[in-house]
Order: sequence, then structure tokens, then C-alpha cells
Amino acid sequence: MSLPVLREPDDLASMKGMTFVPTMGALHEGHLSLVRAGLAWDAPVVMSIYVNPTQFAPNEDFDQYPRPIESDLEKAAAAGAAAVFMPDNELMYPADTPPACPPLPSVATEPGLEDAYRPHFFTGVCTVVARLLDLVSPCRMILGEKDYQQLLVLQAMVEADRNRWPQVEVIGSPTIREPDGLAMSSRNAYLDDTNRDRALGLSRAMQAAAAEPDATSAESRMRSVLEEHQLRVDYAVVRDSRTLMPVEGSVAGHRAIIAAHLDTVRLIDNQLL
Repeated sequence: MSLPVLREPDDLASMKGMTFVPTMGALHEGHLSLVRAGLAWDAPVVMSIYVNPTQFAPNEDFDQYPRPIESDLEKAAAAGAAAVFMPDNELMYPADTPPACPPLPSVATEPGLEDAYRPHFFTGVCTVVARLLDLVSPCRMILGEKDYQQLLVLQAMVEADRNRWPQVEVIGSPTIREPDGLAMSSRNAYLDDTNRDRALGLSRAMQAAAAEPDATSAESRMRSVLEEHQLRVDYAVVRDSRTLMPVEGSVAGHRAIIAAHLDTVRLIDNQLL
């Protein structure tokens, strides 16, 4: 039996108590692990596939972003999804009542991480996820920890407006890695064999940071490892796991967070130290 592809909110009416996994498609094991985690609630798991134009800057890869729809549907079905919600642009961004971005929480504007390097990004993310939550009305939403700042932002967004989303719980699920340690990402499809080892600089940098005695030396060591792998660093920092603000002293219990460029591919990763 083929996986139902739903286009309208009314199509979701039978999915009572659902768990929601929002994605932009190009599904990999990281996405599918979220579906399998959602099955623990003994309720339907609905994925969405929507490549959101408002979270790409003009110089980013919206047009090139992979869209293997048939393969995605097969993978979603095999993982246990009950349906895939695939709205069109007219539903997501209606011309007569364009959706507004909810107020951005401080974790989206103050840490100087994605908010500094991609200033458009969280406006796009919060706008589209708020719209999806309004359309889908799930009981819970599961997100991967690989996009760690995004996870904290969306948890804060939902918590700040319980009148709008009284029932939604936003749950983080651990990052899924390749056997060599590379965090799974749709953008890994852009990497050839030569660049694969360079991309491992992110996980190696975080491993090195964990051995350092304090945050300052950990950040310096991470940057050195990334540069050894010929990566251009946006940030390589140790931050408070809840606020993402700078910390001092021991790295224990804090989170290493990295964004770096491998030629034209931007990679992100993080790890609890």
C-alpha cells in the first residue's frame, strides 16, 4: 500500500494525537530516526516535506536543494510514517493573508551563532514552522539535535505562545552519525570522496575540544583542527546548553557548536561535552 500524500489540512483530520516530523525532504537516516522515535507514542507519525524558500538567502542553494520525492516517500513509509504532508506554496504563504513570524525568542537573536551568520534564517524557520503547526495541529513535534540552535528556538517559540499551541510538545532527538562520525545531513550529498575526510574535521574538532580543560582552550583547539582540514570557520564555540550564551571554565556539561564551509558547502554540528 502506498503512503498517503496529504495536501490540505482537512486531510489530516483522522490523524488524532499525531506526532509531527517537519522536514525539507532529501530524507536520510537522521530524519527516519525521528519517525521511529515518534512511534513510541502509539499515535500516527506524520512527516511534512516542504522546501521553505524563506529560510534561504539569495546566495544560498534553494534551487539546487535536492528533491528526490519518490525516494523520500519510500523511505518515510519504510520507517513507519502514517502519511506525508506536502503543502504547496499557495497554502503555506497565501497571498491574501501572508503568515507573520512570531516574536523571535532571545536564543534566536542573542548568541551570535546562526543569528549572526544567517540573519534571515530564524525568521524563515519560525514563520514556516508556526504555519505548519497551525495547519497540522499535532500533539508533539520531534526535531533533530543536529540543528541545535533551531531546536531551542522552536521550543522557546512554542512555549511563549501556549494560547496558540496549547498541546504541542517540542522534543529533541539525538544527532545520527555515519560510521565515520560525520553527522547525517541532506547536504552531505554534495560531498565527494576527497571532501569527505575534510568534512570529518567538525566531529574531530569536537572530540579534541572535549579533552581541553576550559572553554577558551577548547575553542582554540577546535578552530585549529578545522583549519587543518582546510575548512573556513564561521564559528567554533563552547556555549551554555540552554541559552547558547558564552561560558567560562570547564567545558563539562556545555555544548560545542560549529559552523564551517567546505568550499561551497556549509556544514554544522554540535556535541554535548
